[in-house]
Amino acid sequence: MLSKEKMARINELAKKAKGAGLSAEEAKEQSQLRKEYLETFRSSMLDTLTNTKFVDPEGTDVTPEKIKQRKLNNKLH
Repeated sequence: MLSKEKMARINELAKKAKGAGLSAEEAKEQSQLRKEYLETFRSSMLDTLTNTKFVDPEGTDVTPEKIKQRKLNNKLH
């Protein structure tokens, strides 16, 4: 999870971009912060999916094989 300070800065830059606009340095900072945010989000989502068991209405495990393999690999490391 991104720190509260970084999230606040992302929001501050987004608000400024809509209003007065960003300097080249601020635009670069915003791009880097967004990239970091997306990496953190994707990693978190992948961890969530890896630790989720998918079950159909009949109660049969229908977890995709790719997720089962990832979960198995995580347990081995």
